[in-house]
Amino acid sequence: QAQLAESGGGSVQAGGSLRLSCTASGYTYSSYYMGWIRQAPGKERQGVASTDSDGSTSYADSVKGRFTISKDNAKNNLYLQMNSLKPEDTAMYYCASDRVYWWLLPKYKCWGQGTQVTVSS
Repeated sequence: QAQLAESGGGSVQAGGSLRLSCTASGYTYSSYYMGWIRQAPGKERQGVASTDSDGSTSYADSVKGRFTISKDNAKNNLYLQMNSLKPEDTAMYYCASDRVYWWLLPKYKCWGQGTQVTVSS
């Protein structure tokens, strides 16, 4: 059974950086599509970034130029480098995967438990 585990969240001041990691187990990692989804209190889940099977990436407009998604297939790891963080980036961040590419839609089948990111002004 596929399992995802996120780490790397924390509290930072505006303008700071964090690197989120997601470790996958229980399936052939390289054959799955992956994405990062976030959810702020009282708001719907929002796709942040995703990566296609050919390595192409997509980002929400609100994070373009600040966030970078990357994969390490040898380590079964997915990363999200977040720079120039803003208070509005505060949310629970989830790693998600599926055999179907959902782009930035929060419809992935497998989800991690999430890691909290808090950005103070």
